[in-house]
Amino acid sequence: MQQWMPLLAEHDIGKVLEHEPLSKYTTWKIGGPADALVIPDTKEQLARVLKLASEHGIPWMQLGRGSNMLVSDKGIRGLVIKLGPGFDYVHFENEQIVAGGGVSLVKLCVMASKQGLSGLEFAGGIPGSVGGAVYMNAGAHGSDVSQIFQSAEIVLDTGELAVYDAENMHFSYRHSVLHEQRGMVTEAVFRMKRGDREEISSALAAFKDRRRLTQPLQLACAGSVFRNPPGDYAARLIESAGLKGLKAGGAEVSVQHANFIVNTGQATAEDVLTLMKHIQSTISSQTGIKLVPEVFVVGER
Repeated sequence: MQQWMPLLAEHDIGKVLEHEPLSKYTTWKIGGPADALVIPDTKEQLARVLKLASEHGIPWMQLGRGSNMLVSDKGIRGLVIKLGPGFDYVHFENEQIVAGGGVSLVKLCVMASKQGLSGLEFAGGIPGSVGGAVYMNAGAHGSDVSQIFQSAEIVLDTGELAVYDAENMHFSYRHSVLHEQRGMVTEAVFRMKRGDREEISSALAAFKDRRRLTQPLQLACAGSVFRNPPGDYAARLIESAGLKGLKAGGAEVSVQHANFIVNTGQATAEDVLTLMKHIQSTISSQTGIKLVPEVFVVGER
């Protein structure tokens, strides 16, 4: 047992699950156990566990809806922190949306459309959480979170509660300040525009249909594996290299979308990493382009 494990029981930090398999919490359905999965249900509990980790040098990482993450087969040493049901709330205030960090982005898009609020249509098929979307500046269809972001409440790794506006977040492509300043988004405020409910719903449906036709959503996957290089598309490069359908164990480069790697049933993290490295090597040797992963690879190797 980790020396710090008894400390967790001494503090009110929410639910604690020891040696919890993370494959249950990732869209790839891949991942070994965390030493401890902590699920705080209030900002106070979250602040407590982050302060505890800071004071005792306990490594930690956050987990949203597991949609952009490859967890190693050996799992993660330290704490994995996932926001509980207390962070799953949405309030509408005129043309603003106030959403808890644990809210499903897809769910939020549907709720906004029913309110006649436009601005989130681009995110209708992104299977992440509000907190993860802010962290990653998630985007699609030519737009991203930075375009509608107003502010966010963040519990910093010191346990302090801070409010960041758009300028503080330093948004760029799939990036925010939270990649450097560690903390967890507990709540975000988005500024929207009034629109026609039917038009907004139609746009959401069109994006959903496009994703269904072009992406292997019937299989466990994690979305786009690599970032698009400037002026090109990772999927085009991978397909042009003849890598569609390439397999390693239970992992396969999707025949439907070349920038997706799917779990055909029993894939391991090592299977996925084998394919990722082969793709990067092949594209680099053929074109000189170095593909950068969009997914986070985490855990003990």
